[in-house]
Amino acid sequence: MSGVSLAVGRPSQTTEQTVAPPGTQQKQQEHAPAGGMMGSLRMIELQLVAFILVFSASGLVPLLDLVFPALASAYIMALAHFAFPSLGSTSGPASQEIFKGSRFFRMYVIVGTTVGLFLPLAYVLGGFARGDEHAVRSATPHLFLLSFQILTENIISSLSLFSPPVRALVPMIYTIRRIFVDIDWIHDVWLNKTLPANAPLQDIAWYWFGKGLAVLNLVYFCINLFGFLIPRFLPRAFERYFQERGEIYAKTGEDKRSAAINKPQLSEKKTD
Repeated sequence: MSGVSLAVGRPSQTTEQTVAPPGTQQKQQEHAPAGGMMGSLRMIELQLVAFILVFSASGLVPLLDLVFPALASAYIMALAHFAFPSLGSTSGPASQEIFKGSRFFRMYVIVGTTVGLFLPLAYVLGGFARGDEHAVRSATPHLFLLSFQILTENIISSLSLFSPPVRALVPMIYTIRRIFVDIDWIHDVWLNKTLPANAPLQDIAWYWFGKGLAVLNLVYFCINLFGFLIPRFLPRAFERYFQERGEIYAKTGEDKRSAAINKPQLSEKKTD
């Protein structure tokens, strides 16, 4: 979501490899990428696809937001093919980890998941239950784009086809667009929604919950973009990419020099 699936490694796999007996450690390392990918496809991707289909069919997502994931995916594929092609040096999800965060950072990620996904989803479902079409319409575009972002991040993080810069640009592209969507969300709930006079306490709490949630999402994802993705996550991805490319070029140069040295020796042996 904030580059979560790309920035943070999978601690469960690391723990299992540490605790497991030496004889089974190698087998777990061999089967972890495939099992993790299949489990992710079954548990996360399919649920997100269901959310996306529901949001798309509901007619609550503007046309621009419906088209945006297709345009973003085409741009990401173009970057992966022309600008930052994969070097082919990463073989599994563990080796594709870009940013290994501290415990504080993991808490920050949990807060972001709660603020950006769980609470807006509860707000939309609550809007359906209360018959509040205004709440459903205002928060649905945010959830639609976030679902597409998480789906894209999970797919890309399980493939070695995409280089670190491309994988780092995915959350940036979606976050920038979603900030504008969150601004529209704030405008919708703060200016276009009014509370009737003598409203019950439950309606007042629901009214301010929607306002506070919209502001909280804008604040969090602005901090995430300008405080983490741009100054830390993206430079780390480029640093790793160019470091790997330099190592590949150095190894290629050494192989060429070794071949040039060995070639005269082979010619001398044939002459003798």
